Amino acid sequence: MKNTTVLISGASIAGPALAHWLIRYGFTVTVVEKAPALRPGGQAVDFKGETHRTVLTRMGILEDVQKLQTGGTDQRIVDADGRTLAVMPGEFTGGDLEIGRGDLSGLLYERTAPACEYVFGDSITSLTETASGVHVTFERSAPRTFDLVVGADGIHSNVRRLAFGPEADFVRHLGHYYALVELDEDFGPVATMYNEPGRLVAVGGPKAGAFFVFASDRLDYDRYDAGQQKDILARAYAGMGWQVPAIMERVRRAHDVYLDSISQVRIDRYAKGRVVLLGDSAYGNTLGGFGTGLAVVGAYVLAGELAAAAGDHQVAFAEYERQLRGYAKIAKNGNAGPFLAPATPARIRMRNWIFKYRFLLTLMMKMADKFATDIDLKNY
Repeated sequence: MKNTTVLISGASIAGPALAHWLIRYGFTVTVVEKAPALRPGGQAVDFKGETHRTVLTRMGILEDVQKLQTGGTDQRIVDADGRTLAVMPGEFTGGDLEIGRGDLSGLLYERTAPACEYVFGDSITSLTETASGVHVTFERSAPRTFDLVVGADGIHSNVRRLAFGPEADFVRHLGHYYALVELDEDFGPVATMYNEPGRLVAVGGPKAGAFFVFASDRLDYDRYDAGQQKDILARAYAGMGWQVPAIMERVRRAHDVYLDSISQVRIDRYAKGRVVLLGDSAYGNTLGGFGTGLAVVGAYVLAGELAAAAGDHQVAFAEYERQLRGYAKIAKNGNAGPFLAPATPARIRMRNWIFKYRFLLTLMMKMADKFATDIDLKNY
């Protein structure tokens, strides 16, 4: 087998999932991650349908994921006086199997760390392809050469920027931002969400923290500066009713804040030479509900095709793209922003009707199941 040394950028979910399979097939894997350690917490992620379960079973982690699952939690939608308008059922938000993003990331790391080199607190600064490999320079580590490089580093992919071009060429802002904030105290045992036009706040329940979605043009800010992100949230939620003023006081004191755009990746090809994209870097759609499943299935297919082609990256990358291009089509069309934070009172009422009238909800969930299983999964 050729092309046996692989560098993966990104240690969240897609990267370690790919490392899991590549190690099993005899590749030598290095994972580089900009953060100094695994990022705990984050929003819950979910898996839907038989395809996702099949991949988790073949990975040998289905039972571990089931043990860590959070369980879908019903969420009340309330008015400014706290009266319940509708209930978003847990099976809608949590899929068939829901788990904390940090828990899943930790599980995948534990499974791969003994046989894989992880480099935290570092980032790729350049990629230079040669006839026999990719010469890689880093912010901190010494330069190295790898046979293949995989960008599994999210919607703001550094690898995609270095190998394919600037982010603006591939990432489309969809008109909303979202934020996750770990608060210093919870807001009760019941998960509750409140809307005003173009804005959503959700707090409470067993999944601690606060969740925000708000309409906005593209913002210029430092994604690693918590103070700037808190200021943006304060401006976006000024004057809002219900318990929002008290929630925003907690936000100002919070240590863990994550703010990002709801965006969509559109790219004509997943591979360029010896560099290939995986997960959100290739087919991301923020809050689309399919990102984790696409990442795990994509990792399974990419590694399987590399093994089937005995390391021939040209053959493997072409087949990986052929299979995933159709499966990832759900990421082309969805936009969670207007659904979570409708622009007008009338649209808020229409969104709530989905949860009042069960047949509408059932139809949406059947469509989601169809998308989640729309691939002829090979058994490598």
